[in-house]
Amino acid sequence: MSNASAPTYQAGKQSVPVADSGASLEARAAALQFLSRLAAEVSGGTVDLPCFPNVVIQIRKALDDPKTTTEQAVTVVGAEPRLAARLLQTANSAAFNTTGKPLTDLRTAITRLGRQLVQSAAMAYAVQQMKDEQSLRSIAKPMSKLWQECITVASICHVLARRTKVAPDTAFLTGLLHGIGRLYIMVRSVANGASFADDPSVMDLVAGWHPQIGKAVLENWQFPEEMAEAIGDQLEYEPRRRHEADLTDVLIASIVLADALKSPAPRAIAMQGISAFQSINLNEQDCAAILTHAEYQVGSLHDALGC
Repeated sequence: MSNASAPTYQAGKQSVPVADSGASLEARAAALQFLSRLAAEVSGGTVDLPCFPNVVIQIRKALDDPKTTTEQAVTVVGAEPRLAARLLQTANSAAFNTTGKPLTDLRTAITRLGRQLVQSAAMAYAVQQMKDEQSLRSIAKPMSKLWQECITVASICHVLARRTKVAPDTAFLTGLLHGIGRLYIMVRSVANGASFADDPSVMDLVAGWHPQIGKAVLENWQFPEEMAEAIGDQLEYEPRRRHEADLTDVLIASIVLADALKSPAPRAIAMQGISAFQSINLNEQDCAAILTHAEYQVGSLHDALGC
C-alpha cells in the first residue's frame, strides 16, 4: 500500500512523516506535545538544561568578549578545577599537541588551543559532568553515543572548512554543537519523567525537531548567528540562493560524510540532491580521501574530547 498520503507533523522547516513503527498513537502524540512545548520554551528565551555546568556559559561569554585577556580567561577556567584539568588534558592530547612537549599551565594551554577550541573542551567537560549525574544515568550511554557522533562531525567540519573561507576552528565547534538540540531533548525528557533516548517510535519526531531547538538554545546562549543558523539548517539539503560555500554547507556535508563513515569501505556517500557538496566542490574521490583522513584523526580527537 502506498504511503504517499501519510500524515505529517511540521517541525520547524521539516515535515516529519508519521512512521508505521507499531508505536501507540498516544505515545507519539505525547512526544509531539512535549517537543512542541520545548520548542516554544526555548524560542521564548528560556533554556533549562538540568545539570549543565553554568561555568561553560560563563566561559563562552568571556571568550566572546574581545576585551577579555588571556589572564582573565585563565581566572574563569581556573575557578573550576575539573574543567581546568580537562582543558590541560585536551591541550596535551595527540590531536592538539603535535610537538609532544607537555603543558602544565592553563595560560599556555589556552593560548595553544585558541578560543574556539577552549569552548570545545568546555563542552566536553559539560557532557562528562552530565553523564556523571545520578539523575541522568539512564541516558549516559545515549549521551556518549551522541557525543562521539558530534566529535566525528566536528573533525570532518574542520577538514572541509579548509576548502572554503570558513574558519576551521569555528567549523569544528559548530560540528561539535550540532547535536545540542538532541541533547536538550534527551535531558529534558528524563526530567519530564520519560526518556526518548532509545525509543525508536519517536526518534523520527526528534530528528525533525532537534535542529530548530538546537538553534534556539545557541541563540539564547549568545553564540554567533552563523553558528546558530547552520545548526538550525543542518537538514536543509535543497539549493539556496548563493554561490560561495558557507558554514551551513560545511556542516551539512560533514553530517552526511560522518554517517557514511559508520559503514565499512568502500562507502556509498549519499551526495545526490544535497547542494552543499556542489557548493564546496566535492566529488566522490574528494569525499573518499576526507573519510580516510577522518578515520585516522577521529581516534585522537575522541581521546582528547571523549567522555
